[in-house]
Amino acid sequence: MSNACKHGRPLGDALSGDGDVRAAWRVDPAGRLIVEVTDGGGPTRPAPATPSVTAHGGRGLNIITALADDWGVRDDIRGEVTVWVIVHEDVHDPDAGHRRDDFATRVAAPAVSRIPGLDFADAFDDMD
Repeated sequence: MSNACKHGRPLGDALSGDGDVRAAWRVDPAGRLIVEVTDGGGPTRPAPATPSVTAHGGRGLNIITALADDWGVRDDIRGEVTVWVIVHEDVHDPDAGHRRDDFATRVAAPAVSRIPGLDFADAFDDMD
């Protein structure tokens, strides 16, 4: 998404300035989760970069390559460019690690009272 905003032209007839990009996701009939980002095209074709160690950007498509099952670029007759990603080959796979409906439990932090060694009451003992 950030590459589309930074490097791509907006969708439609606008030549410059703030414009629209389109993001979508779907699960196809084979059970694959597919994410797509579309912009109006840019001066270069999206490709993984080789940034320097101190560069502030340029790693996005390398991260996508490492995490996704597959990804690619699709050009449209109107000049639109879509970067698509298959995030997981089968989102219904019982061996994928976690079900979608237990996502909230996986990302929620435990209650402070359940973290061993954290007793905030002790911090206030010396205060008068």
